[in-house]
Amino acid sequence: MLFNSLDFALFLPLVFALYWFVTQKNLKLQNALLLVASYVFYGWWDWRFLSLIFISSLADYIIGRYLAKDLEKSLRKMLLGLSIFINLGFLGFFKYFNFFAKSFAEAFHLFGSSFEVSRLEIILPVGISFYTFQTMSYSIDLYRRKIKASKDPIAFCAYVSFFPQLVAGPIERASNLLPQFNKTRTFEYHNAVDGMRQILWGLFKKVVIADNCAQFVNYIFEHSSELNGSTLFFGAIFFTFQIYGDFSGYSDIAIGTSRLFGFNLKQNFAFPYFSRDMAEFWRRWHISLSTWFRDYLYIPLGGSKVGTARRIMNTFIIFIVSGFWHGANWTFIFWGFLNACYFLPLLLTNRNRRYLEVVAQDRIFPSLRELVQISGTFAMTVLAWIFFRAESITHAFQYIKGMCSSTLISLPEFPLALDGPRLLIVIAIFMIIEWKGRRDQYGIETLGIQWIRPTRWAFYCVMVFMIGMYMQTKESPFIYFQF
Repeated sequence: MLFNSLDFALFLPLVFALYWFVTQKNLKLQNALLLVASYVFYGWWDWRFLSLIFISSLADYIIGRYLAKDLEKSLRKMLLGLSIFINLGFLGFFKYFNFFAKSFAEAFHLFGSSFEVSRLEIILPVGISFYTFQTMSYSIDLYRRKIKASKDPIAFCAYVSFFPQLVAGPIERASNLLPQFNKTRTFEYHNAVDGMRQILWGLFKKVVIADNCAQFVNYIFEHSSELNGSTLFFGAIFFTFQIYGDFSGYSDIAIGTSRLFGFNLKQNFAFPYFSRDMAEFWRRWHISLSTWFRDYLYIPLGGSKVGTARRIMNTFIIFIVSGFWHGANWTFIFWGFLNACYFLPLLLTNRNRRYLEVVAQDRIFPSLRELVQISGTFAMTVLAWIFFRAESITHAFQYIKGMCSSTLISLPEFPLALDGPRLLIVIAIFMIIEWKGRRDQYGIETLGIQWIRPTRWAFYCVMVFMIGMYMQTKESPFIYFQF
C-alpha cells in the first residue's frame, strides 16, 4: 500500500477511528489493532511475504527472552549469532543470491573458464532491508544489556511491523520505539495537527518534487548517449532532488502518521543539502541508517580509536557495506566507495566533526564561505548520485563523460512534453522553504504558525492544490521500496 494512493487515503482514517474511538481504553487492543493494520498494510503488496516478518519477529522475540536470562557468555553469543543468521539469511537470499551467483560466474569468465549459474526468479520483499535491521538491533542491544527484553509478543510484533515506517524507515531502535508500545497513549490535538502538517509536507516532496523530477530523470538517463552535456547536467541535478524528495518525503509521512497514533519517531533527514562538508552530509542524510552502521559495525570494528591503517579500512568498510545495503549492484558499491573517498580526508585530519550546528544558525543568509562550502559539497553529492542512478558503472562514466563535453554550455534538450524551467522554479521555491525551516524537524514545522488563520489555510490549500495538480494517474512507488 502506497502513502500516495487512494487505498491509503481510506485505510488511514479507518485505522485512526478504530484506534481512538474503539480501542482507546485498552492498550493491548490498541497494540493488536496496530499489528493487524500493519500486516494488512504490508500484505497489500504480497501477503505471502508476511511469513518473513512473522518468522523474523517470532525468532527474535523468543531469542530475546533467553538473552534476558543469566546465561553463560558462550550461550548468549550463540543466541545472538542465531538471530543475526536468521535475519541476514533472509536478507541475503532474497536480495543478494542472484548478485553473488552472477558475480561468481563472471569471475570464472575473466580467467577463461566457462561456469554457468542458474538464476532464480526471486521476488524482493518490500522493505526487507529495513525491518531486518530493526529487529536485529533489538537482539544486539539485548546481548549488550542495553535494554530489557519484551514480555509482550503482541507489542513486540507491532514494534517490528509498525506500518508507518515498516517498508522504508526510519529504522527505529527498540530503546526508543518499543517502550512506546508498553505505555498508555492519549490523543493530543497539537501532536495530531503537527503530524498532519508533516504528512502534507512529505506528500508535497514526493508528488510535486520527486515524481515531477522522475519524469525528466527517467528520460535523460535512458537516452543519455543521445543528449548534450547541459541536459545530462540537469538530469543529475533532477535526480539529486528526486531521491531527496522521495525518501525524505516518505520519512516525513511516516513520522507524521506515527504522531497521529501517539508515537514519536526520530528525525531521519536534517536538510542534508545545506551541509558544509561530506561528514556533515552523512550526519543529516538517512540518519537512522548512518547511526545504525556507526553503532553496530563501525564502533565494534574499533571506529576511530585505532591506528591510521585501521581507521582507513573501517571507513571504507562502513561506506561500502552501506552501498551494498542499498542494492545488489556494483553501482551501489562504487557509490559507497566514492563517498568513503570523500569522507576519509576529513576523518584523517580530524575535521569530520567541525559542523555540528545548523549552517547560519542565527542569520538569515549564509556567509560567502559557507555558500562555497555548501555548493562544493552539493556538487560532490550530485556526482556520487550519478553512480547510484546509472544502470552500470560503465554507464555512469559514459554519462559523466557526456556531461563534461563541450556541449555542457549549450541549451538543454528537454522533451517537448516536459517543462524544465517550471520545474526549476518549483525546486527553487522548495529549497527556499527548506532553508527557512532548516532549524526545525521538517520544512514547514513553524512556517505560517504566526500567520492569521485565513492566510495559513490559504498556504495549505495551495500545497494541496499543487499535490493534486502534479499527482500522476498511475501511483508512483517510493524509490527506497526496492531496498
